[in-house]
Amino acid sequence: MATPGLCDIPLLPGSPRRLSPRTVPRGVQDPGHGQRHLRVQGPRAPALWGSSSRDSGQVLSGQSPQKSSVINNYLDANEPVSSEARLSRMHFHDNQRKVDYVLAYHYRKRGVHLGHGSPGHSLAVISNGETGKERHAGGPGDIELGPLDALEEERREQREEFENNLMAAGLELEKDLESKSQGSVFVRIHAPWQVLAREAEFLKIKVPTKKMYEIKAGGSIAKKFNAILQKLSSPLQPRVPEHSNNRMKNLSYPFSREKMYLYNIQEKDTFFDNATRSRIVHEILKRTACSRANNTMGINSLIANNIYEAAYPLHDGEYDSPGDDMNDRKLLYQEWARYGVFYKFQPIDLIRKYFGEKIGLYFAWLGLYTSFLIPSSVIGVIVFLYGCATIEEDIPSKEMCDQQNAFTMCPLCDKSCDYWNLSSACGTARASHLFDNPATVFFSIFMALWATMFLENWKRLQMRLGYFWDLTGIEEEEERAQEHSRPEYETKVREKMLKENDKSVVQKLEINATENDDEDDEDKLTWKDRFPGYLMNFASILFMIALTFSIVFGVIVYRITTAAALSLNKATRSNVRVTVTATAVIINLVVILILDEIYGAVAKWLTKIEVPKTEQTFEERLILKAFLLKFVNAYSPIFYVAFFKGRFVGRPGSYVYVFDGYRMEECAPGGCLMELCIQLSIIMLGKQLIQNNIFEIGVPKLKKLFRKLKDETEPGEADPEHSKHPEQWDLDYSLEPYTGLTPEYMEMIIQFGFVTLFVASFPLAPVFALLNNVIEVRLDAKKFVTELRRPDAVRTKDIGIWFDILSGIGKFSVIINAFVIAVTSDFIPRLVYQYSYSHNGTLHGFVNHTLSFFNVSQLKEGTQPENSQFDQEVQFCRFKDYREPPWAPNPYEFSKQYWSVLSARLAFVIIFQNLVMFLSVLVDWMIPDIPTDISDQIKKEKSLLVDFFLKEEHEKLKLTDEQAQRSPGGGDRSRRSRATSSAPSGLSPPGSRASSGSQHTNV
Repeated sequence: MATPGLCDIPLLPGSPRRLSPRTVPRGVQDPGHGQRHLRVQGPRAPALWGSSSRDSGQVLSGQSPQKSSVINNYLDANEPVSSEARLSRMHFHDNQRKVDYVLAYHYRKRGVHLGHGSPGHSLAVISNGETGKERHAGGPGDIELGPLDALEEERREQREEFENNLMAAGLELEKDLESKSQGSVFVRIHAPWQVLAREAEFLKIKVPTKKMYEIKAGGSIAKKFNAILQKLSSPLQPRVPEHSNNRMKNLSYPFSREKMYLYNIQEKDTFFDNATRSRIVHEILKRTACSRANNTMGINSLIANNIYEAAYPLHDGEYDSPGDDMNDRKLLYQEWARYGVFYKFQPIDLIRKYFGEKIGLYFAWLGLYTSFLIPSSVIGVIVFLYGCATIEEDIPSKEMCDQQNAFTMCPLCDKSCDYWNLSSACGTARASHLFDNPATVFFSIFMALWATMFLENWKRLQMRLGYFWDLTGIEEEEERAQEHSRPEYETKVREKMLKENDKSVVQKLEINATENDDEDDEDKLTWKDRFPGYLMNFASILFMIALTFSIVFGVIVYRITTAAALSLNKATRSNVRVTVTATAVIINLVVILILDEIYGAVAKWLTKIEVPKTEQTFEERLILKAFLLKFVNAYSPIFYVAFFKGRFVGRPGSYVYVFDGYRMEECAPGGCLMELCIQLSIIMLGKQLIQNNIFEIGVPKLKKLFRKLKDETEPGEADPEHSKHPEQWDLDYSLEPYTGLTPEYMEMIIQFGFVTLFVASFPLAPVFALLNNVIEVRLDAKKFVTELRRPDAVRTKDIGIWFDILSGIGKFSVIINAFVIAVTSDFIPRLVYQYSYSHNGTLHGFVNHTLSFFNVSQLKEGTQPENSQFDQEVQFCRFKDYREPPWAPNPYEFSKQYWSVLSARLAFVIIFQNLVMFLSVLVDWMIPDIPTDISDQIKKEKSLLVDFFLKEEHEKLKLTDEQAQRSPGGGDRSRRSRATSSAPSGLSPPGSRASSGSQHTNV
C-alpha cells in the first residue's frame, strides 16, 4: 500500500539504486506491470508531473492519470545497446525523447586506480536529483575515484544544483557517467510537451491554426506576369519543399493552452519544429538560477565562470551522410551551401526555419544586396567602356601627349630632380580619362539613387518576410521579456553590493526603505558607476583614431622619402611614381588588415568596460564602436588621396616641407583621380580576397585542426567503439562555436562603403563587389551549415542598427561623391574653361590654361637642379595651378581663373547634393515601405482570424451544450461554460483566476 504523500515512479531495469537524500527508495512489485517502483516524496513530484502522449499510458496504480510522473529512461552499464535499439542519434537512448539542447563540460578527477577491463560507455539519467549509477563491487570495469579537488568539487555541486533546477522547471535530462579520469560530459535536455506549451504561451510564439487561406496576387495581369516569371526562373529555384506551394498560408495566432482547439495539433512531438524547441529550452536555461554560484542567473553566466564549456542545440543530423535519408541540414547543404549551386536563389524560408529569423534576415538582405549589384555593375561597365571608346577624342590628353607643345615643367624635387616635359606623362593622362569623364558624374547620381532604391526595396522585402514569417505582431513587451542581464553586469552589481555592505546598518535600512519599491525597475548601475568606463571609451577611441591618422601620415612620409631617394638614382628615376604608389598602397592594405583585427578586439573590450545590461545593448554598442574604428581605418588613406594630396604643396620658390629637405608630394599631371582609383581598387580587392580566403576559410580550418590535435594528445582513456560511431552531440561539439553576425555584416557594410562613397573614381567597384558576393553567399552558407555549431533561433523583425548605418552611408556618399567630382577630378575646371575662357567652345588650350609660369631664377639657393641634362636652356618652367605669371603686378598670387573655378566647384557641390537628395526623397515617396498586397493581406488575415475564432467558439459552445444536456444539472453548468467561453481573449470571468493558475501548474 502506498504511503501518503509519496508518489510512485516506475523503475526500469538497470535503474540506479543509490538515491539522493531527498528521495526515499522502496521497492514495490506491481503485479499488473511487473515493474519495480521508487517512491519519491510528494513535494518533488509536482515539478515533474505531466507527461507527453507516449508517457500518458504509464500510470501507476492508485494514481490518477493527471498525476502520472515523467519517467526518465535508464540504461544498465552492463547491458550494451544494440544497433537495432539505437535508431537515432538525435534522441535519448530510449529512441523516443528528442534531444533539444546539449550542455557540455569537462571534468577531471585525481587519485584514480583503474581496475581490470576498460570502462564501458554507460549512461546516467538525472531523475529527482540522481546523478550516478551504482555498480556491483568487484565487477569488471570498476573505478575507484579519489577525492575531488576543491575547485572541481565546487563546480560539480553547482552543476548538480543547476540541473536539478532545470528538472524543477519540467525539463528532462540525460547524461553520461563520469567513468574516466577526465573527459567531456554531455548533458542532453528534452522539453516535454507540457513545458513546450507553457513556454510557448509565455513567449507568445505564433503557431499555425487549422485555418488556411489563399494568398491572392494583384490582378489578372500580375498573375500572368508571376506565372511567366516562375516558369523562366524555375531552373534557378532551389528544390526545397518550402518553394512548392507558396500561395497558401496558415492563419497564425500566439499559442495558448486555453485555446488548444484552434491549432492543428496532429502530433505533439512535431508540432514545434526543432528550432522553436531549442529556442524554448534556451529561454529556460537563460533564466534558471544557481544559488551556489553567487545566485548566478542563466547558462551564459555559468559558461563565463567555466562551470560549463558550451551550450548548443543539435544539428539535424549530418550534412554529407550517405543514403537517401534527408534532413533540413542535408537539404540546405545540397541546395544552398555548395559553390556548385551559386546560380540558384537562396531557400530563405528553409534558412529561417533551420537557423531562425535573425540569420534568415541576414541572408535575405545579403541576397537582395547582391542582386541589386547586377544593374549597378552593368552601368559601371558601360561607363568604363565609354571612357575607353572616347579616349582618342579627349582633347586635353591629346595636348599633353603632343610632343610639339613641349611644356617644360618645374622639377618634382630639390637638387636631384631635373626639368621634364609634360608629354612624358602621356600614359597617365590617357588612363585618367577612363575614370575622369562626364559619364562618371551621371554614374554618381545613379549610384546615389541606387542606394536609396536598395534601402527602400529592403524595407519592402523585410515587411514581406515579416508577414510570411508571422513577425508583424512582435511587440516590444515580447522582446523585453526575452532580454536577460549579462553575466558581467550581474558580477558588477554583486561587487557594488559587497562594497555597500561596509555602510552602517542605519544607512542600509534607510536605503532599503526608500528604494525597495523601485529596486527591480531601475538600473542598479548608475551613471556614476559607468563613468570610468565611458571615460576610458572616449579616450581610447580618440587614441585609436589618432593612431590611424598617424599611420597614414607615416605612409605619406614613406612616399616622400622613397620618392626623393629613388630620384637620386638615374636607373630608378623614370619609375619613381609607379614604384612609390604601388608599395605605399600595399603597405596601407597590410596595415588596414592588421588594424581591423586589433580594432575588433579593442571595440569588444571597450564595450565590456561599459558593462551594458542586456545582450542587445551590448551588441549595438559593440557594432557602433567597431564600425567607427574600422570605417576610419579603411577609408582614411583614400580620403587623403581624394581630398588632401596635392592641396598643400605650395608653389615653386615657396614649397611646403615636411622635414628638412622633403617637399609635400604632388598629384600626377593627370590629377589625383587615377591614383585614387588605384588606391581604392587595391584596398578593396585585397581586403576582400585576403579576408575571404585567409581569415574566413583558413583560420577556422586551422582552429579545427588545432583542436583535433589537442583532443588526440589529451591524456585519458579512449573509447574506440564510441569514436567509430560518434553521437551527434560529439560531432557538433567539435565544430566552431557561433559568435554572432557582426563580422558578416561588418564586412558587407565596409564593402557597401567602397561601392557608394568613391564610386565616381572607380566605376568598376560594383562589378568586383558582385563577384565577391556571389562567392560570399555560398561561403557564409557553407560555414553556417558545415563548420559552426547550430545557433540559437533568435526571433527579430528587422536587421536592427545595421539599417541605420546603411542609411547613413548612403546619405554620406552623396556628399563625398559631390566633392570627389568637384575637387579631385577635372570635370569642373573643364566646364569653366569650355564655357568661360575657350575661344571656340571646345577644350583646345585647356592644358595650357591650367599651367602657371615660374621664373627659374627665383628658385631658392640650393634647390636648383644639379647637372641639368635638359635639351634647352630654361628660363620659365610650368606648374599646375591658377596663379598670376611672374610679369604680373602681383606675381604668383591666385588668379581670377582660380576664384572662378573655386566658386564653380562649391556651386556644383550644392546643386549636386540638393538634386540627388531631392531625387532620393522622391524615390522614397514613390516606393511605399509596405507593399500594397501585403497590407491588404494583413487586413484580410485579421478579418479571417475573427471569423475563425467565432466559428470555433460556436462549435465549442455547441459541444458544451450537448454534453451539459446529457448530465444532471446541465443547465447551470452550460450557462457557466457559456459565460467562460464568451469572455474576450486574454480576459477571464470573475473567479476563474485560480482555476487558470492551477491548470498552468499541472501542465
